Amino acid sequence: MSGFVEKPEPIQVPGLVHLHTGKVRELYQNEAGDLVMVASDRMSAYDWVLPTEIPDKGRVLTQLSLWWFDQLRDLAPNHVLSTELPEGAPADWAGRTLVCKSLRMVPVECVARGYLTGSGLVEYEESRTVCGLALPEGLVDGSELPAPIFTPATKAEVGEHDENVSYEEVARQVGAETAAQLRQATLAVYSRARDIARDRGIILADTKFEFGFDGDTLVLADEVLTPDSSRFWPADQWQPGRAQPSYDKQFVRDWLTSAESGWDRKSEQPPPPLPQQVVDATRRKYVEAYERLTGMSWS
Repeated sequence: MSGFVEKPEPIQVPGLVHLHTGKVRELYQNEAGDLVMVASDRMSAYDWVLPTEIPDKGRVLTQLSLWWFDQLRDLAPNHVLSTELPEGAPADWAGRTLVCKSLRMVPVECVARGYLTGSGLVEYEESRTVCGLALPEGLVDGSELPAPIFTPATKAEVGEHDENVSYEEVARQVGAETAAQLRQATLAVYSRARDIARDRGIILADTKFEFGFDGDTLVLADEVLTPDSSRFWPADQWQPGRAQPSYDKQFVRDWLTSAESGWDRKSEQPPPPLPQQVVDATRRKYVEAYERLTGMSWS
């Protein structure tokens, strides 16, 4: 059992039709047929959307995505049309709202890995492969790969796991031409972002993208290169052979699996509220990621 501990009621705004409540985002459609994405401060972990929010998280995700879209503009067009608030929207939507093109979304999580960790490490330890791609012997948690790899996954509903799949399975599902486009775009965007992050003292270990089609044009969509969709590690603390410190929700995961939380993730009980010190530490990590990557102060 998993999903929302407390599923929120979407805010109703005149002229907008609510389409979907995701782990973090609320999705609406305006009268012109454009999508309106609102990033909340919700936090998810272990397939649960937690009852405690992280202040400013939605704004950090939105503003960091906008910064990355600008860095990547020459490599991949994106879906953003405007950041203006729809008329009648609540003031709290400011800084967390994107008006976007309505695309024909490709039902694939496009994952790029430059380092071995997470579910990739689990598969590697079993078979020396990741998503069916053979890798050299001797790699450990945190090892840099010989070259970045495209390791796609199926998109899951709230409360479900994404499932790693082979490139051949993606080609079967969406067609060989689209699969090739996805792989090329994913690796190109990852490589650009990896180099930008490296110049700022951050390792981009892996990340996931979503793409859709605007006519025949492949377009980068949703959020991009945030602590929610990526593993960012401080380069000066990188040490293969152990779990790396990271700019993400690790404080939340660590507390949930600690004796202090009293929660058994294998049970069907929902996780408890987060203590204030975990909320504050997690917010600081998201803000630090924004500031180190963009070079701008968060206010």
